[in-house]
Amino acid sequence: MDPSLAARTLTASTEIATAALSGDDPAAVLSLVVRSAAALAEADLGLVMARADDGSLTVEAAHGAQEPIGLTLSSRSSAARVARAGVPIVADDVTTDPRTAPYVPRELRGYGPFAAAPFGTRERRLGALTVYRRKGAALFTPATVDVLTAFAAQAGLVLVLAEGATARQRVDLYEERERIARDLHDVIVQRLYAAGMQLDLLARRPSKKLAKADATRLSDAVDQLDAAIADVRAVVRALRQPDPEPPTALSESARAEVGTARELLGFAPSLDIAGDVDGIPAATADNTRAALREALSNVVRHAGALRVAVHLRRDGDRLRLTVADDGCGIPEGVTQRGLKNLKERAEQVGGTCAVRSSPRSGTTVTWEVPVA
Repeated sequence: MDPSLAARTLTASTEIATAALSGDDPAAVLSLVVRSAAALAEADLGLVMARADDGSLTVEAAHGAQEPIGLTLSSRSSAARVARAGVPIVADDVTTDPRTAPYVPRELRGYGPFAAAPFGTRERRLGALTVYRRKGAALFTPATVDVLTAFAAQAGLVLVLAEGATARQRVDLYEERERIARDLHDVIVQRLYAAGMQLDLLARRPSKKLAKADATRLSDAVDQLDAAIADVRAVVRALRQPDPEPPTALSESARAEVGTARELLGFAPSLDIAGDVDGIPAATADNTRAALREALSNVVRHAGALRVAVHLRRDGDRLRLTVADDGCGIPEGVTQRGLKNLKERAEQVGGTCAVRSSPRSGTTVTWEVPVA
């Protein structure tokens, strides 16, 4: 490889790693990736395409004279095959090569030389990184395609790592908020409530006749404690539902939690939802959302699982959440604080939480509560 090209590739990769791992906006990082790729390949147009569940590709970032952001390519297109198989492809003319011509959209028919490289890692194939030159321009050389392929792999790996780090930070934040909320609810509120009850009993004790001024001050103190309790409970609700506009639908929340777990596990847990889980009281939805988060967090931290299944089902006035994994079971000596929290949360609302675990079959958590 040309030493100057190698140096530019290293510089671009380092810049992308710094931006991604520093928590920069993902759109800005993708723009940096595609701009660097176009410069390294000396291309007129560069595209970063994200892979959808159906195999199609959507242009997420572009750099060049024409930037077709939002354009969707068929799952049968050459770029989609590259994203799926992880093997780069190069064509002298994207509009005439039989491998590529049938699927070239109108927006890209002004280009000729074409190269595409898989974007991401073998475990997380995010999509494809493609470059184009105008018709009549020089072809992409094998050396250029090798550089593009190596660069796409490095940039994809950095984004996967950054995605995982962000997800871990989000889970850590959720867990810390939940811990603070539980401490406030279980300790602070109870102490304030007990103090208020003692003062109220003192004010009502017939053998202790208080002066009118003292009785007024005592009554004011009780009112202030009641207000403090209401304020703390409001803080608890905000901590347990920290988003500015939290989702009201439990099904939407469940998909979001499973999506977070997918980022941390490296594979997607299955999710099965049955019954009207969205038509339940907000308090039940909050408890269920927190229970799912706790259960998935335990799987991420301890299970070493290859498969995870989440079932959320409403049967009449009962709501059942099941999280099953094929991991190593609950290891010896591991603190079971998370499982204890799950059981306490269920019991507080009249429900149950059962845990089955073994090194051979993994762990299954069944959390069931009344809907009312």
